[in-house]
Amino acid sequence: MRVTSLGYRTDLALRALEGGTETDRGGYLVVRNPALPDFWWGNFLLLAQPPEPDSAGDWLAAFTAEFPEAQHVAIGLDTASSQDADPAPFVAAGLEYERNLVLTAAPGEVHEPPRPSRAATLRPLTSDGDWQQVLDLRLAAIEPDDPPGTAGFIRSRAAADRRLAEAGHGAWLGALAGGRLVAQLGLFRAGGGLARYQNVVTHPAARGQGLAGTLAAWAARYGEAELGAATLVIVADPEHVAARVYASIGFTPAEEQLGFQRGPVTA
Repeated sequence: MRVTSLGYRTDLALRALEGGTETDRGGYLVVRNPALPDFWWGNFLLLAQPPEPDSAGDWLAAFTAEFPEAQHVAIGLDTASSQDADPAPFVAAGLEYERNLVLTAAPGEVHEPPRPSRAATLRPLTSDGDWQQVLDLRLAAIEPDDPPGTAGFIRSRAAADRRLAEAGHGAWLGALAGGRLVAQLGLFRAGGGLARYQNVVTHPAARGQGLAGTLAAWAARYGEAELGAATLVIVADPEHVAARVYASIGFTPAEEQLGFQRGPVTA
């Protein structure tokens, strides 16, 4: 199966770097990350074609057959536009519809936001203390409606992110004010001159100061100089302020990334 979706193609590149595997079933890929079983989008099905309207039950059964121990469901679609698929049958089956924007830019097209932050120090995060601050910031950004177990998942993902950075596949970058980490993101090679942004997070107490846009723009220059990036890829919820921030620094929508998910059922 040849994956055409830019969002999933870069996702799969990062999952492979993390030690994940892909099994081609012809009509779909099975993506597994045994080291991170609670990572929904590290353990999912990627369908080669938009599903038939009456096939939601069949795909749920296929997911269960491939992941019998999983407490979640995650099914992606290898397509570039929401016009290609009808989400209604999967939503009726109890899944949440995920529609994100895939935005791209050449490093030279990225510029500072309209109101850049000048107070923060921008640099790679490398020390034990840096990585503790990465974890602390991500834990501080947990929302009240995030699923149960989010804190544990964040800890395991932060450890995986550190392993990727220390293996030389990319970097974790931060904005610090008074030595305190106030914004962070990852940038990793994804093959073919692509570099993919990951987990852009601003501390709740520091939002609205231009930090995310300033850091993302600086990361573009870092990606070109240190990672050899020719095309930068970032994925965002089209309804979230982040998508507007990325547009304000030169990223443009290239595709949509589509999928369906359901978290563990809790009492």
